[in-house]
Amino acid sequence: MTTLALEIEPTAVKVTVTEDNLMVDLADGRRIIVPLAWYPRLMYATAAERQNWQLLGDGYAIEFPDLDEHIGIEGLLAGRHSGESQKSLEKWLKARKKKNN
Repeated sequence: MTTLALEIEPTAVKVTVTEDNLMVDLADGRRIIVPLAWYPRLMYATAAERQNWQLLGDGYAIEFPDLDEHIGIEGLLAGRHSGESQKSLEKWLKARKKKNN
């Protein structure tokens, strides 16, 4: 079995979030598009919360501070979905609902 070794760490330069997808443009010219369903906090976010993002470091990850969501670029390339448990998501949703009432 062979192991994939990245010669250059992939970095993001631009992030676009639509109603259905997260799109990330990489420094090497590639674009990654994944469904928001992979990241439930983004699915439940408002448009304003989805647009409030920042790149961490040199673009190795995306942070959505309003949502306490961090998405690594290597994970996106590897096809990893959110690792958040259903219990954690439900707790977050409950706190979010309470905050907005």
